[in-house]
Amino acid sequence: MTLDKPYISGHFTPVTDEITGRELTVRGTLPPELNGRYFRNGHNPKPGITPTHWFRGEGMIHGVRLAGGRAEWYRNRWVRTPFLDGVPFTGTELEVSAAATNIIFHGGRYLALQEANLPWEVSADLDTIGVYDFGGKLTSAMTAHPKEDPATGELHFFSYSPFPPYLTYYVADARGDIVTSEVIDGSGPSLMHDFAITREHVVFINSPVVFDHAEQSGIPYRWHDDVPLRIGVMPRAGGKTTWFEVADQAALLHVAGAYTDAQGRIVLEAPRFDRSAWENSWKWWVGAPGYGTSPDAGSTFHRWIMDPATGKVTTESLGDLATEFPSINDAHTGSAYRYSYAIAFPGAGLSGYHTVKFDTQTGQEKLLAHGEGRMPGEAVFAPAEGATAEDDGYLLTIVSDLKADASELLVLDASDLSTVAAVELPRRVPAGIHGHWIPDSALPA
Repeated sequence: MTLDKPYISGHFTPVTDEITGRELTVRGTLPPELNGRYFRNGHNPKPGITPTHWFRGEGMIHGVRLAGGRAEWYRNRWVRTPFLDGVPFTGTELEVSAAATNIIFHGGRYLALQEANLPWEVSADLDTIGVYDFGGKLTSAMTAHPKEDPATGELHFFSYSPFPPYLTYYVADARGDIVTSEVIDGSGPSLMHDFAITREHVVFINSPVVFDHAEQSGIPYRWHDDVPLRIGVMPRAGGKTTWFEVADQAALLHVAGAYTDAQGRIVLEAPRFDRSAWENSWKWWVGAPGYGTSPDAGSTFHRWIMDPATGKVTTESLGDLATEFPSINDAHTGSAYRYSYAIAFPGAGLSGYHTVKFDTQTGQEKLLAHGEGRMPGEAVFAPAEGATAEDDGYLLTIVSDLKADASELLVLDASDLSTVAAVELPRRVPAGIHGHWIPDSALPA
C-alpha cells in the first residue's frame, strides 16, 4: 500500500512553479524601518518526485522584499543544484545538495545551506549563482546553522561526518574568509544539526541519534539507547573540548541560544526530544505507518547548565508545550537573553498551531493562536528602529492557510505578539524550514 507522505501534503504540499508578484497588498501598516528582504528556505520536491524523507526534498527559497512601508515583491525559486536536475546524493560529491534547510547572508553573499554539502550561493533576487567553497578553503560539508557573532561579525560553523574526523570547527571572518579550521577531539558519529556559541565558548552536541546503516530512509541515523547525550564545551580562545555526559538521555535538533553566566557556567537552551518524541517525529519525517498529525511529536523546552568547576551538568525543564524552531533576537547570540520564540505544535492542551514567546527569567509563556487550518513558520526577529529593550522589534513568519489556499507574511510585535501588518502573498507558500531577515543596512555599500 502506498502511503500519503505527510511532508508533501497539507501545509507541506509543494508548489509546481516559480512566480514573481509585485506591489503586494498589505493589511495594517508595515514599519518604515523594515527595509530589506525576508528569505525562507524549505523542501519543495519537483512534480512527480516523492522523496524518501522530509529532509531530502529539493530546496526552494521564498522571498519578500520590504521597503518604505511597501511590500515590493514576492518571488520563489528552486536552488538549481545538480540534485534538482536528478543527480543522486552519494555523500561523496559535496556540490550535490538539496540546499533546502536555511539561507544566510554573510560576507556579501546569500548562501543556501544543507548540512551534508557545500553551500550554494544565490543572488538578491534568488537566482542561483553556484556552489561556494570559501575560495577553496572549505573541503567538507557545512552545517545549516552557522552562528554569526554580533560583536565581531565572525561566522562560526562546523562540519560533521559519520566517519572520522567526526567533527571539524570553522571560523570565517566578517569578510567571509575562513581563518580557523580545527578537528574537534572526542566527538562521535552523531547527527549534529545545530550547535551554539557563547562569548567565551563553542558548544557542540552529541546525541543518541547516531549513524546506522540499517536506517533505509535516506537519512542514515537512528536512536541508540546505549549512547548518552553529551555536550562539548570548547574555549573560543583555544584549548581542549570538555565533554559533559548528561544522565537524562535526550536528543537536540535546534538550539535557542547559549551564554556563560556570572559563575562561569555554560547555559544552553533548546527543545528536548526523549526517545518517544524523537521516534514518533521521525515517523512523520519519513511517512512511516502510525505517523501523527504534525512534524513534532512532543519536544519540550529545556535548559542545560554545564559547570567547568565541578564537571557536572544539570537539566531543567522550561515548559510542557510541544515546541520547535526556536529563535532569539540575533543581537544576543552568544550572550545572555531573556526571550525566545518558537512554533508551538498541537498537543499539551493545544489544538492548533501557535507562535509562542518564552520569558526564560519568569517562565511565562505568551501564545498567539493562528486559527483553524493555519500554520506559522519559524519566527524571525527584526529589530525596531532605536530599540532599547531586547524585545523591541518584530517577528516575521509566513503562515500557510489551508482553508483559504493562501499565505501571508505576518509582522508581529515581538513584545506582545500582536499583529502589526500582514502581507498577502500571491500564492499559498508551503510550510518550510529556516530563514532570515536581511536588512539593507547589512548589505555592502
